[in-house]
Amino acid sequence: MTFTDAQNLNLIIKGKGSLETTIIDSLNYKKIFSDFISLENEIESQHLKLQKLGFIENKLLSSDKKNDSTYVAKFSLNKKYYTIYIYYDNKLLSKEILEPVSNTVTTEYFITTISKSEDILNYINFKIIEDGIPFASLKLVNLKKKDDNNIYAELVISNNKKRSIDNIIVKGYEKFSKSYIKHFLKIKKGNDFNLNTIKEKIEVLNSLTFASQIKPPEVLFTKDSTSLYLYIEKTKSNNFDGFLGFGTNETTNKIEFSGYLNLSIVNNLNYGESFNLVYKSDENEQKTFEVNFNLPYIFGSALGTEFNLNIFKKDSTYTTVNQSVGLFYQINAKQKIGVGIEGILSNNLLDDATSTAIQDYNSVFYSLGYQYIKRQYYNLLFPVNFVFDLKISFGKRNFESTTEKQMLFNLNTFKNFNLNTKNSIYIRLNSAGINSDNFFTNELLRFGGIKSIRGFEENRLIASLYSVFNTEYRYRLNNNMYIHSIVDAAYFENDITQTKEKLFAFGFGFGVFTKAGLLKFNYANGKSESQKFKFSDSKIHISLSTIF
Repeated sequence: MTFTDAQNLNLIIKGKGSLETTIIDSLNYKKIFSDFISLENEIESQHLKLQKLGFIENKLLSSDKKNDSTYVAKFSLNKKYYTIYIYYDNKLLSKEILEPVSNTVTTEYFITTISKSEDILNYINFKIIEDGIPFASLKLVNLKKKDDNNIYAELVISNNKKRSIDNIIVKGYEKFSKSYIKHFLKIKKGNDFNLNTIKEKIEVLNSLTFASQIKPPEVLFTKDSTSLYLYIEKTKSNNFDGFLGFGTNETTNKIEFSGYLNLSIVNNLNYGESFNLVYKSDENEQKTFEVNFNLPYIFGSALGTEFNLNIFKKDSTYTTVNQSVGLFYQINAKQKIGVGIEGILSNNLLDDATSTAIQDYNSVFYSLGYQYIKRQYYNLLFPVNFVFDLKISFGKRNFESTTEKQMLFNLNTFKNFNLNTKNSIYIRLNSAGINSDNFFTNELLRFGGIKSIRGFEENRLIASLYSVFNTEYRYRLNNNMYIHSIVDAAYFENDITQTKEKLFAFGFGFGVFTKAGLLKFNYANGKSESQKFKFSDSKIHISLSTIF
């Protein structure tokens, strides 16, 4: 075959018959060229395309110069094969990678159509790269006829050395805790490199309040190392939460005020630590002061520690000091378990100590806890979708020369059911109890108020066992404002007074994002099962939560 170079060369490709020519025309081959080499390459390209269509045995019969500017190439397509058996090394390639693209996969081969084989090889190559073999290359060799309708080939994977992570570089928030990368994100040096797995792990950053992902992770491969780049930014996470409540005193008919301040300082030292300070004062001359410090991943380990101090004073009747320390393990981004020890000291402040209901005592408890939190970071108004928090404590109360075995439990769980973008239903259950043969008033549980059953004074209700059921139907007016209903119910028992009672509350509220933060307003009216509703018993709660 001899051609001479020319300008504006034309190419015509034909088959042995009209049917074959139609098939070749469907390839939309290039027909005009500026030089001979390009024309010759196009003929070879069409030969390969025909093979991919299943015409494995196609041959170039001739290529002749028709005139000064036109060349004619003639192919014989021969038999078309539809199916290819591709044999592979199962030590280099897993069945799990192949199963999405082939209906027939064994430990030795997989079957596909010839027309899809190139796309499948590209898919396999992509998955292998994701699996930590970035420079792998694939090709089919020993392509042969298997029978009248099928062919087979061997899949060869070269440059198949698996990479591991040698360096982890954080860009943006360079002081991001290395312990969080190792234990929370579970990305470590020496791990097999798998880009898909890394992307999944980095997504859990969205469950943190103090950091977020700027853009997807990237990787730099060199001859001897693999460097992973994480793009993280520090976000505002300190929180101030203030509350003001007021209602009419049932005895004096005067308006009384209550409120609390909650200051939360998070990650200021870049360890993911948190410091919480709570001060609460309510209508019943009750004051609460609480300090909590949480430090995850102490000394770079997987364990965290938590310290808590709670001081409660009931007018001039008694004080109770609760101190606890615990260790916790973060199972994953949503779950953690913990153990702790808790000491309680309560003192009777009354001059007349003849009452046996209030006594000096001290207790020691050992606790087990489990917590599950699922966040919906995309929702500014309702950033938490589901919470399950359970704590069980076993211990002893010491009073004078007697010791009493006791058990405490506290369950707090809630769920936001998102019906659509505007409508949702909020359901919460809070239960707590003390199991003991006898009780003192100053060790009973206190509940009621904005974070308990609404429509009642803060911490007015005392019980040895209680359950509070809160519900809200929420309607989002826009991205910054919502309105909601309030339907609450509670049941409690007081073993000292031999009381068993049901409570109910109804009302409404709204929440709105302002420049200062999230402002919430609640109006609720509460009653016991035997009481009638009185508007004068209604409570108004106003709170403001701001992040800085």
